[in-house]
Amino acid sequence: MRILILSDSHANLEGLEACLAVAPSSDRTVNLGDVVGYGASPNEVTERSRKLGQIFVRGNHDKACTGVTSVDGFNPAAAMAAMWTMKSLTPENLDFLKQLPQGPVTMPEVPDVQLVHGSPLDEDEYLIVQRDAIKPLERAQARITFFGHTHIQGGFAVQNEQWATLRPVYASKDQQENCVLQLQDGAKYLINPGSTGQPRDGDPRAAFCVYDTDAHAVTFYRVPYNIKGAQDRILAAKLPERLAFRLAEGR
Repeated sequence: MRILILSDSHANLEGLEACLAVAPSSDRTVNLGDVVGYGASPNEVTERSRKLGQIFVRGNHDKACTGVTSVDGFNPAAAMAAMWTMKSLTPENLDFLKQLPQGPVTMPEVPDVQLVHGSPLDEDEYLIVQRDAIKPLERAQARITFFGHTHIQGGFAVQNEQWATLRPVYASKDQQENCVLQLQDGAKYLINPGSTGQPRDGDPRAAFCVYDTDAHAVTFYRVPYNIKGAQDRILAAKLPERLAFRLAEGR
């Protein structure tokens, strides 16, 4: 089975569409949350995601943008974008996002996989450095946990008490590329596909991954997209300029 894994689209239609244009055919599509927030195409991205995906988990921006949680704790730009998104979403899209399930979510046909937004221990937790991954990996029953939230492609692994940080290596920051991670028997993984809408690892290209259960491999992808188009939408919506400019920085 081939599983397309998307995360953190953040209402960036240009980034999402660029990823889908190059994604290989798949048997399932998984969305790890934060469909909306920050970007200026919340309805378009929500509708596209709904047509694609059978399996979702909710993200913190999905919650804040639909009133499930408050914007307390968000920085001013994120809070403003969340309030704008709440007013901009159609009733149908708002209800869909409001009903997204909390992770971990499992897939019966792939029992060694679980899906979360932040962490299997806390849906809003950031797993950024290796020490953040220790407890989630030690306690995980699933062999592979796919997570989002950090917008950093890669992840973490442990095998025989040997810990590793996983980061794909690419030759450029402006070409379409992929990088294959061969999964090892006996290891447990936390894997982040990266963000289709707002990368934060210094690479502005949109990101996603594909998990091939037969090949026991994860293929990471980076895809250039129309950043200016996404920026123009944000500025036209009169959202904070920083939300537009950061897209070109990959931060």
